[in-house]
Amino acid sequence: MMLTKPFSGPTGLPKQTKSLCPECRKRIDARIFEEDGKAMMEKTCPEHGTFKDVVWSDAEMYIEAERFARDGIGIENPRTKKENGCPGDCGLCPEHKSFTALANVDLTNRCNLRCPICFANANAAGYVFEPDLDTIVKMLENLRANKPVPTPAVQFSGGEPTVYPQFFEAIEAARDLGFVQIQVATNGILMAKREGFTQRMLDSGVHTVYLQFDGFKEENYIAARGVPLLDTKMKAIESCRNTKPKPLSTVLVPTVVKTINDDQVGQIVDFAVENRDVIRAVNFQPVAFTGRIDQEQREKERFTLTDLVHELVRQTDYLKKEDFFTVPSVVPISELTSAITKIPKPVFTPHPHCGIAAYLYVDDNGKPVPITQFIDVQGMFDQMWNLTKKANNPLVQFAIGLRTRKMDDKKKQESLAKNFHKYFGEYIDWDNAPKGFDIITLIGNMMAEGEKEQLSEIAWRTIMVGAMHFQDLYNYDIERVSRCCIHYAVPDGRIIPFCSYNGGPTYREEVEKKYSISLEEYKSKKGGQG
Repeated sequence: MMLTKPFSGPTGLPKQTKSLCPECRKRIDARIFEEDGKAMMEKTCPEHGTFKDVVWSDAEMYIEAERFARDGIGIENPRTKKENGCPGDCGLCPEHKSFTALANVDLTNRCNLRCPICFANANAAGYVFEPDLDTIVKMLENLRANKPVPTPAVQFSGGEPTVYPQFFEAIEAARDLGFVQIQVATNGILMAKREGFTQRMLDSGVHTVYLQFDGFKEENYIAARGVPLLDTKMKAIESCRNTKPKPLSTVLVPTVVKTINDDQVGQIVDFAVENRDVIRAVNFQPVAFTGRIDQEQREKERFTLTDLVHELVRQTDYLKKEDFFTVPSVVPISELTSAITKIPKPVFTPHPHCGIAAYLYVDDNGKPVPITQFIDVQGMFDQMWNLTKKANNPLVQFAIGLRTRKMDDKKKQESLAKNFHKYFGEYIDWDNAPKGFDIITLIGNMMAEGEKEQLSEIAWRTIMVGAMHFQDLYNYDIERVSRCCIHYAVPDGRIIPFCSYNGGPTYREEVEKKYSISLEEYKSKKGGQG
């Protein structure tokens, strides 16, 4: 069973798409075109005029990313009907082209900070959105009911999820429901200040902390978060390092604004490499403008995915533009794994312009080396794809036959790895590959669900440097929304794409108002702080 289809959206430049008016939010035509080497969007609302914004600052990379584009098959059990067209039917509707790879579950909109750039804050909204634990469990069950692939990963978010009264019980519920990746998006304050808090997170079932981390200048935190926080961030990271029996995996999540902290992106990656015993990745999030903002300020502060790539190349001595791949480039791995295991696996089919990533291998001397320096990544992916498309895939037939043989699991893994080398060995520059890093055996073991110790050892030597650029009303491309694979679960049973929930229609406002109480009522009932 193929889990993807040929890409059905427009490609190349110029091209036509659909967008939303930043003022009235009505669906309007938009054009994406090249100007001064950039991919630009222009759209005109009959009532509110013309809007223009940069989408990717590098048109060449924008076009190159499209070679990896694939449509997913969506889900077999949509929760809403097709009535008004994207993004007016979100829930997910039958037209949605990707499954839920990662679900956000907002535990509360309360927070122990008052960040000026936040779009989910009880003090700003004047009401408290905080579903009870039974509702949270139903939302989690709804995600696991997705077909053909149950949602594999959940991220508890907010507000600040750690202030939720039954925070640990929510984590335990996700663990018991079988989520293979449980994440918490947090500012780290309680982790830094409350003894044993981080250890209890790990014990309850958290796999990864997504730590808000905006750089190394205290003035950046004061401007973006309202208070100095650098020391708090360092203490939170240290608390993850000190958990037992292993460090709690941490991902740094910097919100990047041009002229504010874009000069620190290389330093942040260097810091992750130096602290690779606890930090697994850096996931940059270029700022999305959730309120009204004039064109002059947008031009001053807009920071696109390719702006990030250019700055990382400039600020480090090891990253190159060619090291970065768009997210759906990994589709062949998922397709081949599903064919080998006969079990539908998560397939990451977001729009090719949603996110990018590079992988660094850290050698014995602590030097980061992009894997593209010793792996022909494109060649390997092409080979995987060619094998997957074959009716009688020889690698798949070998793997299936191997399962029926009477030999111990270790010998089966060795045999499968040897067969993987037969098909993929030519794509490795073995003379320059770091000692001990055998990606072919790694992939073979992943597909066979092999030795976890070996996988863990290699994984802890790699750092992912990635970014997702969530949309706002000025750069909104409906083609991206229809392929979103990061969704929000909400109390009424719908599952809503991220850029619909936060950046376009008023889904967040509608959901939170429906399931909230006033800030004053919350304080009087529970003595809570907004």
